Amino acid sequence: MAVFTPVTEAEAEPFIRRFGLGELRALTPIAEGVENTNYRIDTGGGTFVLTLFEGRTDAASLPFCLGLTEQATEAGLPCARPLRDADGEAVGRLNDRPAAILEWLPGAWRRAPSTADQAAAGALLARLHLAGRDFPLTRANPVGPEARLALFDRCQTRAEGADLALLRQMAPRVEAASDPSAGLPRGAIHADYFPDNLLFDGGAPSGLIDFYFACTDAWAYDLAIALSAWGFDADGAPLPAALEAFQSGYESVRPLEPAERAALADLGAVAAVRFTLTRLHDRLFHDPKNLVTPKDPAPFLRRLDYWSAAALAA
Repeated sequence: MAVFTPVTEAEAEPFIRRFGLGELRALTPIAEGVENTNYRIDTGGGTFVLTLFEGRTDAASLPFCLGLTEQATEAGLPCARPLRDADGEAVGRLNDRPAAILEWLPGAWRRAPSTADQAAAGALLARLHLAGRDFPLTRANPVGPEARLALFDRCQTRAEGADLALLRQMAPRVEAASDPSAGLPRGAIHADYFPDNLLFDGGAPSGLIDFYFACTDAWAYDLAIALSAWGFDADGAPLPAALEAFQSGYESVRPLEPAERAALADLGAVAAVRFTLTRLHDRLFHDPKNLVTPKDPAPFLRRLDYWSAAALAA
């Protein structure tokens, strides 16, 4: 979460009024994250999140993203349900941006998750995949092969020194014609299942948030993204116990098929390239006026070494 588009209380009040939430009592910017503008809103009807969707979130994708969130909530998963206004619409416009209001969920994300947390997170991801099996909408992966190649080319226009070396290391994977997800079981995936997108309250997950990269792709790719997010330390070194706990938790709900297990390391390499590229792009093209801190791409590139070695050993 982050703030790219400033919003005043006077600007927010008419939008919030449409949702029947009562008086706006406080509007507080949320500075974490790198994609959309988010505010905590305290109203007479409770506390919620006001989200303004920025350039990387295509407005046409919002029915998919918010609809999947609703379906997951209806299946009993702890997700931030989007509110609907008197006309039944979940998305409006505020300050020339698509905007929505979502439930505020209790808890906080784990900065140092235990193996029990890892297992619980893995199980919840599998539950999400099963909950979305009959989801009627589809969405192409917004950071699929063509988008990754475009990001790669754009980064090359500004990269120098270590950043240029980083791009060269990724080049074979970015330019690869083969798709390791081909033929694998597919459905709706979260595609951004990081620790800071899963809240815990006490010992259990209490809130799965930020579905805005959600799309239709291989479930095993979503698992590979999550393993890359949860199973490595801040420097990009693998944490074997965390990797094992997360995958075991996932498979306690949905066991992997043999083809998925065989493709997992190659999918992990794709995930490493995907997040290295987006983080490098965000750093190279960062607007200092935005209240957001770009993330270092280097630790994610180190995951590529791990997954590439695992693929060779398989």
